[in-house]
Amino acid sequence: MQFDGFDWDAGNRDKCRKHGVSTREIESLFASGPRVGPDVRHSDVEQRYRAVGRTADGRHLFVVFTLRQRSDGLSIRPISARYMHRNEVEAYEKEVS
Repeated sequence: MQFDGFDWDAGNRDKCRKHGVSTREIESLFASGPRVGPDVRHSDVEQRYRAVGRTADGRHLFVVFTLRQRSDGLSIRPISARYMHRNEVEAYEKEVS
């Protein structure tokens, strides 16, 4: 997935922190090549995607995001992030092995 940066503001930063996930962790997830797919249930207003994978520290994350085209390029705008539940981790590890 090619992108030029992240679109952060107080709104999405706070929503991600609510679940204990830092902006650094989210950005490291995207640097490590997560599995990305559409989030069909929540794409009424804008196209949303789900990303799952491991951070640089090995933590399993689930991130909902959208893409924003800006004058300086394509940005990922995280909407929500949380650590994966045990069954999600097991399914993810089974898929990638």
